[in-house]
Amino acid sequence: MTPVVLIAEELAPAALDVLAYDFDVRHVDGTDRAALLAALTEADALIVRSATHVDVEAVAAAPRLKVVARAGVGLDNVDVAAATAHGVMVVNAPTSNIVSAAEQAIALLLSVARNTASASAALKRGEWKRSRYTGVEVQGKIVGVVGLGRIGVLFAQRMAAFGTRLIAYDPYIQPARAAQLGVRLVGLDELLRESDFISVHLPRTPETLGLIGEKELATVKPGVRIINAARGGLVDEQALADALTEGRVAGAGLDVFVTEPATSSPLFGFDNVVVTPHLGASTSEAQDKAGLAVARSVKLALQGEFVPDAVNVQAGGVVDEDVRPLLGLTERLGKVFTALAGGIAANVTVEVRGQIVSHDVAVLKLAATKGLFASVVEERVTYVNAPQLAADRGVEVELVVNREVSDHDNLVTVRGVLPDGRSVSVAGSVAVVRGRELRKLTRLDEFELELDAGGVLLFFRYSDRPGVVGRIGSILGESGVNIAAMQVARREAGGEALMALTVDSSVDADLLSTVAAEIGSARGSIVDLREE
Repeated sequence: MTPVVLIAEELAPAALDVLAYDFDVRHVDGTDRAALLAALTEADALIVRSATHVDVEAVAAAPRLKVVARAGVGLDNVDVAAATAHGVMVVNAPTSNIVSAAEQAIALLLSVARNTASASAALKRGEWKRSRYTGVEVQGKIVGVVGLGRIGVLFAQRMAAFGTRLIAYDPYIQPARAAQLGVRLVGLDELLRESDFISVHLPRTPETLGLIGEKELATVKPGVRIINAARGGLVDEQALADALTEGRVAGAGLDVFVTEPATSSPLFGFDNVVVTPHLGASTSEAQDKAGLAVARSVKLALQGEFVPDAVNVQAGGVVDEDVRPLLGLTERLGKVFTALAGGIAANVTVEVRGQIVSHDVAVLKLAATKGLFASVVEERVTYVNAPQLAADRGVEVELVVNREVSDHDNLVTVRGVLPDGRSVSVAGSVAVVRGRELRKLTRLDEFELELDAGGVLLFFRYSDRPGVVGRIGSILGESGVNIAAMQVARREAGGEALMALTVDSSVDADLLSTVAAEIGSARGSIVDLREE
């Protein structure tokens, strides 16, 4: 029987050509729920864009379904967990829009530098006022790039051609890799002070939300122009409006907003601000690339071949059943490592200890790598693209196995040394009790713990003394943050202590800093281990 590929939204003709000769290609309106569910009963593959919702009901209605493909980057409309539970592979097109997004940031920068948008609007009103719209050259200026992921790198490479000097802030890339790109790594404070233009290229996480706010904008170089074509909320919109009003910031270009669709903003009233309605991926080339990429992935999946852009590679039982419970734990250990480190080590070791190493545990290296980068890059991190993300940032990840049995039947440790010489390690184990997998953090650096590896976790190091626990509880309580669990570990009374808390909601960077400062902690760390 010829496999059926169901197309639920418009796809580029070239993408359809990839599928036409080998499969029975059928079409349905993905927004017509009844028609979609009926068509799914015979579908082996489903291709969607953003309007079709692939949820538990849709997956359950498709007994033959092997792969769901999203012709784009985001997967908000696809329930990946539901697909994985049914052994259905999920693929997307993670690099389809990166050139378009980088070019959009450059377009905004040039438009802001030369007042293009406001001058165009004035001329169309019949106003010929050349002197009013005098701009600045880009050549010779210092361009600060906040985030050197794939889009940030493309942006930097293109800006270099303008004769600019490039500096960047990204604690998750090695200096040697930045040097290869012709970029000098600096701290965020230095970037703010030195840059004539600042372009933001980061994912939106609790740590990056409001990264450039009132305090940061008070330190910028006078006359700076700020670009955000990454994610809304990375630059505080009200703080930016205030800085523009005061003249500290000379202009801004934004393609993204904290709330979208955005039909009002304190920034809309400024002639020196260029705004666009999230057009970063809105090019015909990006749309065509996305369609072609997922069509090729669907073809590979239905032919039983390796699929480079699979999001849930573990779907379909390719991992040994005894190893499978450790996948989620190891990914979470990678996330905790990055949160504690506040950066990335050049070399990371993933050690797997216990009888479990009699099985093939190589996939745990991938799981740890996936976790290391999950909250620090713009694109969705998968088992497939994680090694490349590590290579792009000059990070080597090594797997070590040890048959010696510890206090746990299985123990996974992720450890590394940071560029400043600081060593970070985090360990955990999984126990299966009454058929339920219990993931535990068992050690952070030299501190032993017994903490559920789930929910929103906060970590603080401080000098052990009376009153600290109560003070943290009071500050969080006053901010409406409920503590679900708390554990304190120490080596000796009065020495260094570690407090680990599980809270019921996320904590923003300002509150984290407030708590750390109150208890004399060098820094606090937050990691969100809630299921997606």
